[in-house]
Amino acid sequence: MTSDGRLQRRARERAGRRAEALAALWLQLKGYRILDRRARTPLGELDLVAVKGRTLAFVEVKARIRRGAALEAITPALRGRVEQAARLWAGRRRGMDDKHWRFDVVAIVPGRLPHHLPDAWRPEK
Repeated sequence: MTSDGRLQRRARERAGRRAEALAALWLQLKGYRILDRRARTPLGELDLVAVKGRTLAFVEVKARIRRGAALEAITPALRGRVEQAARLWAGRRRGMDDKHWRFDVVAIVPGRLPHHLPDAWRPEK
């Protein structure tokens, strides 16, 4: 990888971390408690895991220039990876069986408030 490629990768990494921090703050303001950030599993990464009442939300954060582009980035392949990672994450923790699972998206667009889309998709059985 060239030095330009490494610099671009680092810049994207920093931007992603900022977007996830903003999304976490937004969710906390809405009454969610953040249980995990950037949770890595062998099956994929979960950007945020949050809980509110009996709802356990696995949150995918997308930062794009337009909200539509952020939502379009939630592909079927990405959903599948997030669902598998969520099952593995929850299986390793106590007290998650009684929660209602949900898959949310938070779209981060420059100059706008974060857009939280609860229950953005349902897992395939």
